[in-house]
Amino acid sequence: MHDQDFEDETALLLAEYGKQHGQVTTPPVPIDEIVEEHLKLAIEYRDLRAEFPEGDVLGAIWFNDKLIAIDQSLVPEDFPAMRGRYRFTLAHELGHWRLHRHLYLRRAGERSLLANTPARPDHVLRSHATDPKEVQANRFAACLLMPREMVKREWHQLRGNMDPIYLADLRANQSPNLSNEMLFEQAARPLAEKFEVSPFAMRIRLEGMKFLCRIRENMLF
Repeated sequence: MHDQDFEDETALLLAEYGKQHGQVTTPPVPIDEIVEEHLKLAIEYRDLRAEFPEGDVLGAIWFNDKLIAIDQSLVPEDFPAMRGRYRFTLAHELGHWRLHRHLYLRRAGERSLLANTPARPDHVLRSHATDPKEVQANRFAACLLMPREMVKREWHQLRGNMDPIYLADLRANQSPNLSNEMLFEQAARPLAEKFEVSPFAMRIRLEGMKFLCRIRENMLF
């Protein structure tokens, strides 16, 4: 899949939701309502780290059961600081539903050889995942929670222009102990709070959209 494919797929989903429930024009994107009210998927909070001790599992999805499970350590009502991580994990699992369920639902009529064994999820999200489908689900989640045009509008409202922020400008008068990523995440924090995502996720999105730039490129006119 190409970058534009993720933008198009998430824009289509938001349009579908908007047609039934009202257009989403300002952040944050109502990810819970999209999952439960629009797509009719169930959300459960479970101790996934105990269920899957072989890996640091944050989320899981069962396609045939239309069920998404989120680790209880991310419940935003109990752990407000984890709201951004919770929303991204939920959007990630939704990405699997939109992008990958056709690979699994074809087996919907199959029976398990071990009938008394609890069904394993079709996908689990670990803290560090490099499988191509996991990478795709992450990119889907970023585009869904931080829609391109919405980010542009909020950037202009925040900054008063569409100019990028350069690393050299952030580095001036800052502690040399701060990494480049920390400087960018500080700059991304105001938008991260509006979109209810982590500064890390917003930093990645803004870098991809060229609003946060590490090198000042020479402009030719």
